[in-house]
Amino acid sequence: MPVPLPRPQALLKGLVTIVLAAAFAAQAVAALLPDVPLLIAATTVSLATEGVLYKWQRGVLSLFAKSHADITVRHVVRDLLLVVALLRLGEQDRETVYAPLVAGLLLCYVLHSAIQAVSVLVRRTRTLPVVTRNIDASALRLSPAPWALLRRPGHRLLVFGLPATAGLLASAAGDRPVFAAAGIALTLALGLTGLGVLLLRLLPGRRPADEQEVLEWFDAWLAEYRPTAGLYFSGGASSAYQANMWLEPLAGLEGRPVIILRERFMVQKIAATDIPIVCLPKVSTLMRLEHSTLQVLIHPSNSGKTSQVLRIPTIKHTFVNHGESDKLSSCNPYAKAYDEVWVAGPAARERYALAEVGVEDKDVVETGRPQLDGVLPYAGPPAGPWTTVLYAPTWEGWDGNPGNTSVIAAGENLVRALLADPGVRLLYKPHPLTGSVDPRAGAADLRIRELIRAANRDRAGARPSDGTELARRTAELDRLTTSVFRSGADIVERMLVQTAPEPGRAEAVARAAAAWDEAYWASLPAGEHQIITAARPTLYSCFNVADLLISDVSSVISDFLASEKPYAVANTSGLPEDAFRAAFPTVVAATVLTPDAAGVPELLETVRHPERDELVEARAELKLRLLGPAEPSSQERFNEAVRALCGEARDHRARVAERLAAVPGQRTGAEVPTAQR
Repeated sequence: MPVPLPRPQALLKGLVTIVLAAAFAAQAVAALLPDVPLLIAATTVSLATEGVLYKWQRGVLSLFAKSHADITVRHVVRDLLLVVALLRLGEQDRETVYAPLVAGLLLCYVLHSAIQAVSVLVRRTRTLPVVTRNIDASALRLSPAPWALLRRPGHRLLVFGLPATAGLLASAAGDRPVFAAAGIALTLALGLTGLGVLLLRLLPGRRPADEQEVLEWFDAWLAEYRPTAGLYFSGGASSAYQANMWLEPLAGLEGRPVIILRERFMVQKIAATDIPIVCLPKVSTLMRLEHSTLQVLIHPSNSGKTSQVLRIPTIKHTFVNHGESDKLSSCNPYAKAYDEVWVAGPAARERYALAEVGVEDKDVVETGRPQLDGVLPYAGPPAGPWTTVLYAPTWEGWDGNPGNTSVIAAGENLVRALLADPGVRLLYKPHPLTGSVDPRAGAADLRIRELIRAANRDRAGARPSDGTELARRTAELDRLTTSVFRSGADIVERMLVQTAPEPGRAEAVARAAAAWDEAYWASLPAGEHQIITAARPTLYSCFNVADLLISDVSSVISDFLASEKPYAVANTSGLPEDAFRAAFPTVVAATVLTPDAAGVPELLETVRHPERDELVEARAELKLRLLGPAEPSSQERFNEAVRALCGEARDHRARVAERLAAVPGQRTGAEVPTAQR
C-alpha cells in the first residue's frame, strides 16, 4: 500500500487542478459571450498553470492523461476556444478572414504529431541492447542526445505552441488577424526546425550502431576484458543500496570484476566505482555471458530476473545477501537455487540449518563482512560533553510482522526519551523503504523528524566558524565521483561521457571520502541532532561517531557489532523479553527496550559509565559468532571464496567439454573460445 501524500502537498495538487479547470471554464464562457478581458485573463492563467504543472506538479499530469485530458487535448481546446472567440467578435464575414489561420493552426498540430513520430524513431535508434559505464564505447558511434525539448511532447507543445496561442489572443484583443498569422507562422517555423533536426538524426551516418553491431562489440569487449567474477543485480530504484554496499569488496578482488545490471535506470544508481558496469535488459543478450570467461556471479539480493541468469550453466552463482539478521527474510528458500551461500559467520550457518529451507551445510561458506573492515573499534566512553546516539530503525517489511520496525509502536517514544537528555546528540537514520508498505510507518517517520527539528530549534549549539572546509571536500569528492552531464542527456550520451576511469581514481576517491567524513562531522553545530537520509554520510560513517546504537532486529545490529560498542534493540514484537532474546540471537548482547522507552535513561548511564556495562563480554562473543574471526580479514576470506568458486567453475567447464568431446557434432555453451580463456 503506497504512503499517502502529506496533506499540504495533496491540497496543493487539488488546488492546481481546480485552478486549471476553472481557467478553462472561464475561457469557454469568455469565448461564447464574447468577453475579451476575461478571455485574456483565463488564457493567461491556463498557460501559467500548465507551466506550474510541468515544473512542480508532474504527478497531476498523469492523472489528466488517465482521464484522456493530456497536454495535446488541453492545448487543442485552449486554441479552439480562442478561435471561437475570434469568430464571435465583430462581423459575420470573419469566417473568411480567419479560415486560412485555422488551417495554419491545424497544420501546427499535424507538425506536432510528425515531430513526435520521428522522435520515437530517433529514441529507438538510441535504445541500445547493451548499456555501459566505465567502458570506452566510442566505437558504437555514440553522440549527444537531441534537444530535450524535442523528446518531450508536453514541453514541446507548450513552447512551440505558445507563439500561435499568444498570436490568437493578441488578435482577439486588438482585432487584427496579422497577430494570429505571425504567431502561427512562428510556431510552424519552430516545428519545421525541430522536425529537420530529428530527421538528420535518422541519417545512416548520424545513428548509433545498430543492435547487431552493438552485440558484436560487446562480444569483442568480453573477449578483451576477460571478466572472472561479477556482481549481478536487479531491482527498483530504492534498492540500489543493496548493490552499492558490495562495490568496495568487489573492487578488492583479484582478477577482473564486472557489474551486471538488468534495468537501464540502475546504471546511474550504482555509486562511484571503477569497475566496468554492463546493463543487459534482454534475456537473449544476457545469455551471451555463457560464452565469456565469467566464472562467478555474486548476488546481493533476489529478484524476479535472478532466475534468468541462473540458467547459464558455465557460471557459478553465490548469494551474499545485502545484510544478515534474524528475520526470516535472511533465510529465504530461494537461496537453495544458488551454488553456494556466503555468510558472515557461524550464526548465519546455524540460522540456515534451523530454517530448513533446502540450503545444505556444505554449500554455506563463511566469509565475514568485508564492508566492515573500515568500522572503528570501541575506544571508550564519550570523551566530550555529548553522547552520540544513532537511531537506525529498519522498515516494516513485506510480511507485516509487528516486530519488524520500531518506528510505528516505539519510534516517537524512543526519540522523545533521547531528546529529553540534555547530553544526547541524536543521529536519526531511517531505512530508505520506511513507509513503502505501511502508511503508519511513513507517518510516524514524519512525526519523528518534526520532533527532532523542534528539539534543534530549542537547542542553541555553537556553530563552527564556517563550512569552507566541508564545501572544499564536497567539491573534490563530487569531482571524482560525479559525472557532469549536459541537461537533457540520455543514456547513450551518458555512455559517451562515462568512459573508462583514469588510473588511480579509486584510491583518490577513498582518500576524498575519508576527508569528507572528517570535514562533515567537524562542520556540524555542537550537539545538534541530525536527520540523515542522503547517501553521505554512510551508515558505517555514522557507526564510527556513535557511542550507542538503537535499532531493530536487522542487519544493522550485526554490522554495528564489528565495533563492539553498546547497542539496544526495541522489542515491539509483543513477546516477553526472555522469549524475544531466544527468538532472535542477535539480541543476546543487547539492551532490550520496551515500546514506552522506559529503559533509555539507564541505558545512557551504562554508555557513559562502562563499569556498569554488563554486556561487554557478550558483545565480543556475539561478534565472533555473527562475523567470524578477525584474522584473516573478511576481504581475504572473501577473495579466497571467490578463488575457490572460480576454480569449481573452471573444473565444471572442463568436465562438460570432455564429455561432449566424446559425442561428435555436439556443441555447448560451456565451450569458451581459446581467445577468451
